[in-house]
Amino acid sequence: MALKGVRVMEFAGLAPAPYCGMVLADFGASVVRIDKAHDTAADVDCLGNGKSSIAIDLKHPKGIDIVKRLTKKSDVLIECYRPGVMEKLGIGPKVLMSENERLIYARLSGFGQTGPLAKKAGHDINFISVSGLLSSLKWSGTESPVPPLNLAGDFGGGGLMCALGIVMALYERTCSGRGQLIDCDMTSGSAYLASWLFRSRCLPIWESPPGHNFLDGGYHAYNVYKTKDDLWMSVGALEPKFYMNFLTGIGLSPDLIPESNDEAKKVIGDIFKQKTQDEWCKVYPSSNCCLPNCFK
Repeated sequence: MALKGVRVMEFAGLAPAPYCGMVLADFGASVVRIDKAHDTAADVDCLGNGKSSIAIDLKHPKGIDIVKRLTKKSDVLIECYRPGVMEKLGIGPKVLMSENERLIYARLSGFGQTGPLAKKAGHDINFISVSGLLSSLKWSGTESPVPPLNLAGDFGGGGLMCALGIVMALYERTCSGRGQLIDCDMTSGSAYLASWLFRSRCLPIWESPPGHNFLDGGYHAYNVYKTKDDLWMSVGALEPKFYMNFLTGIGLSPDLIPESNDEAKKVIGDIFKQKTQDEWCKVYPSSNCCLPNCFK
């Protein structure tokens, strides 16, 4: 509980901001979610565990006064509105941080506070598209990229990156005694999350187009295969020793693996369909071939 005693105000939203608040709450922070009066957003927020909540009418002067009074006693404020909304309400960073110099004011947006896209609406798929990450996510045989649910933009590049910024600001405050403004956007956060993908393009693992490489579904020993009972097994046998153990388990010698990855995947896929998931889990009872996890 490293954040025990840290007081956080989280303005209600969906996905990234609630996730950021949840991370802080999970490590001991006291998080109060500020719900809008007569708003149903809180009803679909699945990340409210460990938090308290209060509904405030932000369009009423008394509501704004309540926010200001709460902020004076808080360490962190998280907001996820479009640029200019908090300033219009009279509770922007300049106002609140002048009244509480230790306040860490965290802004979490889609495209940032400035620039041509700043006030545009968007969702995870748009943020990771602009970041450049989405273009790398393709399966073999498909022409278009495949969105990775909303994990990369909302939660990785957004909520988790914002939580990291807040924790670093809390650490810096122990030296300066002052808070600071955290400006986190999901587009930049997604690009940062994908730093290794962008910087490793010179490595031989990326010699082929997206969907045909070692780590993106193109390699036969780093893939998923359907079993006899229509469940799945994940294979991650990249290293030679794991690869040999994997082949031993499915009863193939290296010289029987086709040179073409597409053909190799077909051969291996046909073998996996001969047993149920439970039967394959008994063949691979340990993680000595990077095939420990069975999933439904």
